[in-house]
This record gives sequence, structure tokens and C-alpha cells, in this order.
Amino acid sequence: MASIISRNVNKLRFLNSRLAQCRSPMPSPPIPDRTLPLLQSALPLGIGIQSLAMYQRCLFSTSTATVNPENQGDANSGEGEKSGESNKSSDGGRAVRGGPISWLSFLLLVATGAGVLFYYDREKKQHIEEINNASKAVKQGPSAGKAAIGGPFNLINHDGKKVTDRDFLGKWTLIYFGFTHCPDICPDELQKLATAVDKIKEKAGIEIVPVFISVDPERDTVEQVREYVKEFHPKLIGLTGTSDEVRSVARAYRVYYMKTAEEDSDYLVDHSIVMYLMSPNMQFVKFFGKNNDVDALADGIVKEIKQYKKQ
Repeated sequence: MASIISRNVNKLRFLNSRLAQCRSPMPSPPIPDRTLPLLQSALPLGIGIQSLAMYQRCLFSTSTATVNPENQGDANSGEGEKSGESNKSSDGGRAVRGGPISWLSFLLLVATGAGVLFYYDREKKQHIEEINNASKAVKQGPSAGKAAIGGPFNLINHDGKKVTDRDFLGKWTLIYFGFTHCPDICPDELQKLATAVDKIKEKAGIEIVPVFISVDPERDTVEQVREYVKEFHPKLIGLTGTSDEVRSVARAYRVYYMKTAEEDSDYLVDHSIVMYLMSPNMQFVKFFGKNNDVDALADGIVKEIKQYKKQ
């Protein structure tokens, strides 16, 4: 009998220790229902039944009270939503400094604009240099220049005589295209041409034949051209012709011309402002634009002639 009581006491101690664990935060797995009859059989009838029931309820409550990961996620999400709402409220309450454009973005914009301008200027200079090099390449190769600019023509001079390009063989020729009703540009260019021809004769002893070809055949008759050319130089030769003849020579020398601002019979002619230096065999040597003054024109022609003679 004493041994039975002793075993029961030990079992009660075991149950008490289990109850102590039930109060701890560590969850314990619930005892299956089939173990309850075994414990009841080990205890005397009426001894420790309440303790056993309490222990079973404790285990059950502990197992159900174990944190569910899904619930925990919901809780965390709830906390996240609360924290997000808190952050939103705090962001809304905090003033945002600075405007839509900061100093850094402004400096970047200025630097970018400067870079674009520098690139454009460099490309423009390079393009101009390529054009100049191409022009030099043309003058260094007379055969290429002959194919590009110049060719045969049939016109009428200011004395009413038929002339062709062959009438100028053996002479250095400087040709300018214009029209007699030109208000300012043509007179200025022809005056520059005449002065340059005299300077070349005086300084280098080279005879240059100045030639004026009209691009206004409708109004520039032989008489009109004769009265016009004698105002600039006694050796200036004026040439005109029919519309087809003028169109043909302009195409051969790559000259642009077009009637503009026509009102009744009074109109102007927009045209290329270029002088063409032709060799004694009537091959193109070099052209001179409006940007050359008298000295630059005279010096440029003398230089081209000397270089041509060395070939």
C-alpha cells in the first residue's frame, strides 16, 4: 500500500512539473486523449482527477494559443499599414524643400547647352575647312576643274559680233555674270574687277581680259550692254544672247539666276556673285567670291597664275 501511495506521489510531482511548464512561454504539444484513461487507471479513484483535468485544459489552451504564422503575418501587415499611415502622415506634415529645378539640374542644363554649341561650332568649322580643301583640290587638278566648270558657248558681244569660247584662247580671262539693271551689287563687283585688272597689269605685268556676261537676255540688248560696260573699263567685254544661249553658258559655269519681284516690266534677277578665272586654254582655275576686296582679288589671281605656270 505504501509503495502505491509513493508511486502516486511521484506521479503528482510529475504532473505539477508539467503544470509549471504550461505556465512557461514555450508551447507543449497536447497529450492525446487516449493517454487520459491510462493516467486515471494509475491514480486512485477521486485522487488528482481535478489536477489532471486542469493539466489537460492547460495543454489545450497552450497549443491553441500558439502564434499562427498566418495571424502573425496579418498582424505584421496591420502594423505595416499603421506604420505606412504614420509615415504618410509624417511626410504630409513635413515641408518639402526645393522647387522643381535645383541648382544641380540648372548647372547640368548650362553644361549641356555649352557642349551642344561647342559641337555645332566645331562641325561648322570642319565643314568650311572641307569645302576650302575641295576648292584647292579643284584648282590643283585642271582636268577636274575643266569637267566641273566651263565649256563651249555662243554669244554676241557688245559690238554685235558672234563670239565663242575659242575667241578667248591664249588669254587669261576673268568672267563675271550679272545684269545691267542691277542696282548695286553688279556695279560694285565690276568696279572691283576693273581695278584689280589694272593692278595686276601694273604689278605683275599680266594681261587679264575682263568679261561681263548678262543673265537678263530679255532687257540686256547689244546696245544696252555696250552702254553699260564702257562705264567700268575700256577693255571690258560685254556678252549677251538669246534666252537659250544664256541658259546654256550659265549651266556650263554652274551659275544660278532667276527673275524676282516682277511687277510689269520692272524686275530684278537673283544670281550667283562669283568671278571665274580661266586659263589661256579656257580651263577653270579658281573662282573668287564677293568677300574678296580689290587687293585680295588681285593678289589671288597673280598667285594662281604663277602656280599654274609652274605646272
